Amino acid sequence: MDRRHFIFAGSSLALTGGMLMAMTKTSTASEAEKFDFTLTDAQWREKLPPDAYAVLRRESTERAGSSALNSEKRVGVFHCLGCEQALFESKTKFESGTGWPSFFVPLPDAVATREDRSLFGVRTEVHCSRCGGHLGHVFPDGPAPTGLRYCMNGVALRFEPA
Repeated sequence: MDRRHFIFAGSSLALTGGMLMAMTKTSTASEAEKFDFTLTDAQWREKLPPDAYAVLRRESTERAGSSALNSEKRVGVFHCLGCEQALFESKTKFESGTGWPSFFVPLPDAVATREDRSLFGVRTEVHCSRCGGHLGHVFPDGPAPTGLRYCMNGVALRFEPA
């Protein structure tokens, strides 16, 4: 490779990196939507632990395998940590092997979805329908009867035993 090709390749990589950085979200998509339960950013920061704030309000992702809810086997309901809305019944939880709590169906009208293009492709983001808090993503590789895997961040959930 001669010097001219080296400079061109380096410039192309720098431009591509700059474009990717420009496409990175600086705010959540839910900020443009209207939800029944709303707080100011300062109120969310006060209400939520830092890791839950990062996931629910800034669409971060917790480290795989870090949630105590991965091993939760009791009968009960999983709620949104942000607004307390009931989201998933424990009977719909399954072991996906991914390191995140996974469910095959949410409670009726508990979650909503939107297209997520933040990581080199298209995924379906799942958020709480009441407060807009980011919960995780849904994938078409789950068990019957739905064939869906709602892969949720445990830090965004609170479990209430029956």
